[in-house]
Amino acid sequence: MLAYLLKRILLMIPTLVGVITLTFVVIQFVPGGPVEQMMMELKGRGAASEASGGGAEYRGRRGVDPDKIKEIQALYGFDKPPLERYFLMLKRFAQFDLGQSYFQHRSVWELVKSKLPVSVSIGLWTFFLTYLISVPLGISKAIRAGSRFDVVTSIIVLVGYAIPGFVLGVLLLVLFGGGTFVQWFPLRGLTSDNWEQLSLMGKVMDYLWHLVLPITASVVGSFAVVTMLTKNAFLEEIRKQYVLTARAKGLGERRVLWKHVFRNALIPLVTGFPAAFIGAFFTGSLLIETLFSLDGLGLLSYEAVLRRDYPVVLGTLYLFTLIGLFTRLISDVCYVLVDPRIHFEGLHR
Repeated sequence: MLAYLLKRILLMIPTLVGVITLTFVVIQFVPGGPVEQMMMELKGRGAASEASGGGAEYRGRRGVDPDKIKEIQALYGFDKPPLERYFLMLKRFAQFDLGQSYFQHRSVWELVKSKLPVSVSIGLWTFFLTYLISVPLGISKAIRAGSRFDVVTSIIVLVGYAIPGFVLGVLLLVLFGGGTFVQWFPLRGLTSDNWEQLSLMGKVMDYLWHLVLPITASVVGSFAVVTMLTKNAFLEEIRKQYVLTARAKGLGERRVLWKHVFRNALIPLVTGFPAAFIGAFFTGSLLIETLFSLDGLGLLSYEAVLRRDYPVVLGTLYLFTLIGLFTRLISDVCYVLVDPRIHFEGLHR
């Protein structure tokens, strides 16, 4: 087991370096870098998105003192060759130093920590509600496969899956956020302006009240995947020979279902928990965050790309990729813990 874990950790290194290297190379050819962004701000010509072209002829540099350009290049480290900047970046990442934001003048670690509470709130509630609803629903559908209940619920979850979360969010705002009909729920943020003055119970209720619309828009599309996965896993187990043998021995249907089928059918769901749990924090919908004015990690990454804030782009990419790789390793370990028939040697092959 230890040898397998060591091999997997060593294999993470080239994967991580490859992702970072590819992104770094692509960044070198993207027009409108941080130097040009600063030039545009200094000249008061608006957002850099209105400019065109790239390289030395980029319009943001025209009419600017060359000494000033060199000063800004030195400030951002662009006075060094790309290869030197690349190895300096790898050295920092090896020390878990994600760098400093060009425009927000804060470390990337601080920015991630400041945005994390919003992403954790959305991610945790999305994860728990999805599994708390979808797993029992999938079991019920498997037991009643082919019935009217199975057909109707399949239609409902598939319709929910087909509706984009952003579109559903807009609809919820129009109907219940004061858009056209009623204003039952707040429009933005996770707390009210007077949150600090509220009692403990008032803070809890205010927080939950703000979550209703964004969480609804986030989870509806997630029900279909987990529900159908649960249903198909249970149907596959129900049709196996050991279930027929257990029934032939006179065991009750409830005992067969919960003692034999349930444990085996939940293996793919349980082993997927780590990836789903961690992924819920870092894969929040950018559109949902924007629509409900939630300042989370998705919005941070999007704004960093627009402003060419490369330390934030590369730092968050490095962090999320590292978390994703370790989550995949944890998922493999869960397979062995849940099902003793699986061995690490088999997983490695």
